[in-house]
Amino acid sequence: MWYNIFMICTKIYDLVNSPSSGVIRKMFEEGALLKAKFGEDKVYDFSLGNPDLDPPKKVTDTIKQIAQEETHLCHGYMPNAGFKETRQAMADKTAKEQGCGHIDFSNVVMTVGAAGALNVIFKSLLNEGDEVIVPCPYFTEYDHYIQNHGGKIIRVKTKDDFALDPLQIENALNEKTSALLINSPNNPSGRIYSDEEILDVVQVLKKHAEKTGRFVYLICDEPYRAITYGKKVASVFPKYEYSIVATSFAKNLSLPGERIGYICVNPECPEAKAFIANAIFVTRTLGFVNAPSFFQKVITRAWDSECDYSLYEKRKNELIEVMKYAGLEYAEPEGAFYLFVKVPQCWNDDDMAFANHLKKYNILCAPGSAFGGKGWFRIAYCVSESTIINSKQAFFDAVNNK
Repeated sequence: MWYNIFMICTKIYDLVNSPSSGVIRKMFEEGALLKAKFGEDKVYDFSLGNPDLDPPKKVTDTIKQIAQEETHLCHGYMPNAGFKETRQAMADKTAKEQGCGHIDFSNVVMTVGAAGALNVIFKSLLNEGDEVIVPCPYFTEYDHYIQNHGGKIIRVKTKDDFALDPLQIENALNEKTSALLINSPNNPSGRIYSDEEILDVVQVLKKHAEKTGRFVYLICDEPYRAITYGKKVASVFPKYEYSIVATSFAKNLSLPGERIGYICVNPECPEAKAFIANAIFVTRTLGFVNAPSFFQKVITRAWDSECDYSLYEKRKNELIEVMKYAGLEYAEPEGAFYLFVKVPQCWNDDDMAFANHLKKYNILCAPGSAFGGKGWFRIAYCVSESTIINSKQAFFDAVNNK
């Protein structure tokens, strides 16, 4: 007898098969098929934020040096939190970025990329049913990271220019709120939140704590912190004790496949020791065990490599010219390497349909709905200049031929 019953997790199966699930990765895979069919120069793949600048020379030289070292047990087990010298290097890096005093290594846990960092943070913080406030638009995987650990994502609107809206955040706060997650520079909008915006939000969080007795953690997801165009990313640690930085070296050092990142909790946080103890435990029990040891050694020596992001800015400007030619509205990014573009008015904000329409012209872009930004689509411009320049006519034709 045949039983039509799933023996696997139906919740995950439903997510896998939902239209918006993994849409960016799906488009990336579609792009490979289109390139094989039409030729790489005839396909304009802007789907995935895969940095195409080579890692700095200091990084590649360090990789070669460490690969030649033959110390006993150099590939053996290590502390779950990471090497002490690596943790201290990341603490020094964070102190410099945050503009605060000395941070001890004990406030840092090394992680398997920024994605691993966020999963460790949520597992360490969330009790079943706790809520995490996320301003829209946001990185599409946040939904899953929060839900992985029994949390509920609460999406709030930003202002018309994608600035943080303290009133929206205030209205979303309640006794179940555990954290506010922000991403600056933002993926997908490229928006950098100013000192004033952070201060306004901090005042809202402090007011909530006075009323309820519960301090909401401010989690800063910062893999794009270094990639900016004339505007500085605001510090958080000096402004708010209950703050955590999660980041990686995927974007700034062009090492996304090496899965190396870290968590740093504000040393002034009253729960810092307890949080770090949780984070070390869940790093082990989530199955990461520890961040890759080889690249911990690499970034200990090379995290401060000099990087030139001027090519990203050049490509941004070239892409903006393409958008102007096609008659498309966009939000000019202040950092990262994405352009968030408004769907033409005649499409009635149906970004999924417009993204599918673009495919007819061999253009691959991610629909804004995947980021909580209905009516927009995202173009990743960490691609070759020829891809951007050669897409000019294709975008024009797609916009003007519904």
